[in-house]
Amino acid sequence: MHTHQWVASFGNPGNGHYREELRRAKAAIQMYVKAHSLPAERTLLRLDGQYGSGAVVSDLDNFSYVIRSKGYGLLDHPAIQARLHLPADQHLTSAESGVCRALYDCPDQRLCENGPLVRVIVATHPAPTCAKKKRQVGFIRDGIVYELFLTNLPQSAFTASDVVSLYLHRGAFETALSDEDIEQEPDRWCSHSAWGQEAWQIVAQWTWNLRLELGHQLAPEPMRTTEFAPALSVQNAHAPTPPVSPPASGYAPPVSATSWKADRFTGADFPLQPDGTLRCPAGSTLLPHEHRREADGSLRVVYGASIRRCRSCPLREQCQWNGSTTAKPRQVSILLHPLSVGSAPLLWRDWHRRHQRHACLRLHRQHLEVQMEPVLPITSASSPPTLSRAQRAHYRLSWDERLARNARTDQAERITLTLFGIPDRLATFLGLATT
Repeated sequence: MHTHQWVASFGNPGNGHYREELRRAKAAIQMYVKAHSLPAERTLLRLDGQYGSGAVVSDLDNFSYVIRSKGYGLLDHPAIQARLHLPADQHLTSAESGVCRALYDCPDQRLCENGPLVRVIVATHPAPTCAKKKRQVGFIRDGIVYELFLTNLPQSAFTASDVVSLYLHRGAFETALSDEDIEQEPDRWCSHSAWGQEAWQIVAQWTWNLRLELGHQLAPEPMRTTEFAPALSVQNAHAPTPPVSPPASGYAPPVSATSWKADRFTGADFPLQPDGTLRCPAGSTLLPHEHRREADGSLRVVYGASIRRCRSCPLREQCQWNGSTTAKPRQVSILLHPLSVGSAPLLWRDWHRRHQRHACLRLHRQHLEVQMEPVLPITSASSPPTLSRAQRAHYRLSWDERLARNARTDQAERITLTLFGIPDRLATFLGLATT
């Protein structure tokens, strides 16, 4: 939230009904976006692994989202396995933990048969060698920790590093939860019923939002703008990129090189396999043996077949450029072209609200006087009314009946509260009478 406010709170037994609560949250977010006149394309939902399934993604039709996936069966998808055997798009190092993640961008993937197309980003890093260090998230396979992220953000505007950073850093809400626990203790159990505890949670969140508004009136500040990701420089086609580092924007989907002669097998006839090899039309396997950086920044992965299989192959005339006269095995190259991502920086706009909340907390030390005026005289004596059993059992009453029963009467005493030391700007905002 760019205002650091709570929008809604939903409670259900156990772990809750997460899809029903998400639909209610979507309605609340739509009202919030409309009230603040925010463009829909600037709305981004950050959901944790509980929502990382194809059914939930189908519900987010009108929102941009970044979700941690819980379906690690995607790792066995042939297209994703083939992408994992190619060089990584980017490397992202966490400033907090120091973990370096290799990022693999897999666009246009389907989580289910009739589901929408989803952009899947696979993040890998070596598993911790220390047995005492507990792994928090991810799936370990062959000593490698795999993390999956789902998004519909376009590759032309957000790199794989941008997507993962949005989930791990600015999109996270753990910092706000920690501040709320310290300042308000909303998790303290203070009721004998679940509804009473939920009411306490809602009141605590209302108080949090009120303090933000009051703190902004005490110390108004403009919205701050953070350059979340710098602008990417356009690569010069005549200046080759060093072969040790991939392009900053990642790679486009791999494409095969075409043949120079007609009636010959092209690179498209050698499909990429999940194990990272190529399969020729005769059923043989081509293994990668060279990675070469081209002048335009693209990466060429060269695959070669076995000369023993090529000599006896019945399709040798269609496969080799020079027919049966050549003594070399067939080679096929896969090209990874750099993505063309927009050159504009990724900006994050929000308010710095911590010191504003603390400015509002200083009002707790203000001087307060309470004066109670005398009770108005009762003109005629009246006996208390006779109550029915339903009225005695107040839990059977409706909310309207309860509010009418607990309403303050006209004959009750009047209370005057006098606050000292309140700034004039805040008193004017609250509509208080000043002296």
